[in-house]
Amino acid sequence: MTEAERLQKALAAAGHGSRRTIEEWIRQGRITVNGRPARLGDRVSPGDDVRLDGRPLPLAAPEAAVRQVLLYHKPVGEVTTRRDPRGRRTVFDRLPAPRAGRWIAIGRLDVNTSGLLLFTTDGELAHALMHPSSEVEREYLVRVRGRPDAATLRRLVEGIELEDGPARFDRIVPLRASEGHGWFRVVLHEGRNREVRRMWDAVGHEVSRLTRIRFGPVELPRDLPPGRWRSADDALVSRLAALVRN
Repeated sequence: MTEAERLQKALAAAGHGSRRTIEEWIRQGRITVNGRPARLGDRVSPGDDVRLDGRPLPLAAPEAAVRQVLLYHKPVGEVTTRRDPRGRRTVFDRLPAPRAGRWIAIGRLDVNTSGLLLFTTDGELAHALMHPSSEVEREYLVRVRGRPDAATLRRLVEGIELEDGPARFDRIVPLRASEGHGWFRVVLHEGRNREVRRMWDAVGHEVSRLTRIRFGPVELPRDLPPGRWRSADDALVSRLAALVRN
């Protein structure tokens, strides 16, 4: 950071959290700049005293720390939050300490969904990958109750209406059927809350198992057990950054 930037952008770039999280801290009055409560739209420069709950927040972080990325195999039962009021295990509980900054989840998986979840210490990268304009593909392995026919699958690809707007799968690949269930691979390029489950519910087929197996160019490694993590190598981090590079 060499010149004035918006507060939430500067803090995200320094690895303190995603822009969305930092904006919420500002609204809650938890951040101060040079001793006064911060406001959305504030700009900061090198040398400004920025604090969260009285704790200093450096405005720069080492490049190596900014670019840390982890692949995590989330098991069913964990929640994508730092603290759970019900005392459930969170996806952050098993992660190693980052070299600097803090881990930021790139998107979310609901408590009953397993599979690939990415973390980074680069708030700007996390924000860009989660933003709808990036249209990053997500691929899931899904088991649904019943046997959806061809007309139902066609509806899901052509588009249906949910309570928060239209939704569609980019691709559906039928895999197999067993004991009253159908297995499919589905691909979509957005990550609205419980979107895959709600789409299948809308056509009368409840999801009984859901696993994310790919996010953009990153696939869930077959040899990564649930509850374990793996560091992304430099080449993979560069491929993620290339998805959102202007």
